[in-house]
Amino acid sequence: MKPTLLVLAAGMGSRYGGLKQMDTLGPNGETIIDYSIYDAVRAGFGKVVYIVREYFKDDMMKAVNAKYGNVKCIDGEPLEFEFVTQELDKIPEGFVLNPERQKPWGTAHAILMAKDVIKEPFAVINGDDYYGRDSFQVLADWLRANEGNTGHYSLVGFRLENTLSESGQVSRGVGAADDNGFLTSVVEHHEIARNEDGIITGRASTTGEVVELAPDALCSMNMWGFTPDYFEKSEEIFTDFLKDNITELKSEFYIPFVIDSLIKKGTGKCELLKTTSKWFGVTFKEDRPGVVAKLQEFADKGVYPSPLYE
Repeated sequence: MKPTLLVLAAGMGSRYGGLKQMDTLGPNGETIIDYSIYDAVRAGFGKVVYIVREYFKDDMMKAVNAKYGNVKCIDGEPLEFEFVTQELDKIPEGFVLNPERQKPWGTAHAILMAKDVIKEPFAVINGDDYYGRDSFQVLADWLRANEGNTGHYSLVGFRLENTLSESGQVSRGVGAADDNGFLTSVVEHHEIARNEDGIITGRASTTGEVVELAPDALCSMNMWGFTPDYFEKSEEIFTDFLKDNITELKSEFYIPFVIDSLIKKGTGKCELLKTTSKWFGVTFKEDRPGVVAKLQEFADKGVYPSPLYE
């Protein structure tokens, strides 16, 4: 079994000032997604599903076909691709969209867009985050080992202090785990940053309160492992979410919200997977020079071939 990689690439890039998922950051014009695809293929993934917006779907498809057309999986078979769109009106029947809403429904809603094209265990990543080779291998091994299981999911965790941006505040899903390595809760926090005293704080989405966060807290960078039963469970939770939020203009349906709901209901559990990889990404335009320098360093040291694809 070859797991599938689901890439969340429908973000508008409002804080960044453009489509981050299509920005060329590597020494030969590579995007961050290019590095994720490279690492995923080496780890044994067999298909990539892109979640995009309709207005740039054609451009993404052309870019992908031109760049990855000759990429082979580790078994020699061609790497498969699918494209699905996330739009505001793609919601369950019986709900009427607020015509003034412009903000997407969030990451968990994006995943639901792929329910008809994914039938195997799958990973979820952001299109604008670099996760590292080891994290893909760890997650691919977990997905293969859990084929056929239900209600058992996974999260690749990163130390919170290693996921901050020097350019501004960020949002992260911060969790707690039990002695067996399973999450007991995961809560989305916004406005995360170090204050003048070096203390990390963030605003909890559940209470709206600003709280202190531990530097080594388990932090979700949206690198998840799911089995296909997740789609049905998540759709049920989304329906309940819309009952309370259908008229809202900014409320979002996040992956951590779904996982936290499943844990509390006792219908799912999420295993923490440890990795030696270090994360970096482009949340703000000011992050770009540092990412460009890091990818150039990878090329200079031979961590990745340069160019990445030929």
